[in-house]
Amino acid sequence: MHTLGLTGGIGSGKSTVAGFLARRGAQVIDADAISRRVTATGGAAITPIAATFGPAAIGEDGALDRDWMRQRVFSDSTARTQLEQIVHPLVGQEIGRQTALARDAGVGCLVFDIPLLVESGHWRKQLDRVLVVDCTRASQVARVQARNALAPDAIHQIIDAQASRALRLAAADVVVFNDGLDLDGLGRLVDAIAAQFGL
Repeated sequence: MHTLGLTGGIGSGKSTVAGFLARRGAQVIDADAISRRVTATGGAAITPIAATFGPAAIGEDGALDRDWMRQRVFSDSTARTQLEQIVHPLVGQEIGRQTALARDAGVGCLVFDIPLLVESGHWRKQLDRVLVVDCTRASQVARVQARNALAPDAIHQIIDAQASRALRLAAADVVVFNDGLDLDGLGRLVDAIAAQFGL
């Protein structure tokens, strides 16, 4: 089984590339989607988050109040660490479970869609290759504004909290430069490299 790490900064198009790889036959394990599930209403992280941060961290729907938490972790690095200590082990357990199922099923290419792949040092040794989706900072800001309607300052905060472009590119075995491309162009670029991963 080919194991491919997929990462990129916010707004890079990483999730779109994951979708193209899935259409080529890869199985994708999406760490962000798992994180959203464990912090959703009834998720395994909700009780320890409420115990650590208080009831303000939980919205009326019983899920993590993402806007409240975003403001908290960007102003307080201790809060970020506390949140990661709750959420990351739960995400890791589910990734392990899905990986075991994929191996048992004989999956040919398993893609780990990990936004913080570069930041968390333990991932690289578990992967055959790392694919980085890259673009300019201006493209990141424009895409996130269009998608999430966040203020530019908030987007820059998020970008600055992630690994730098230079660090991500240094960790890459393969780079998809997703700037100035439409969906068809990006799809053709992914198709051109998919064979490297047994797809």
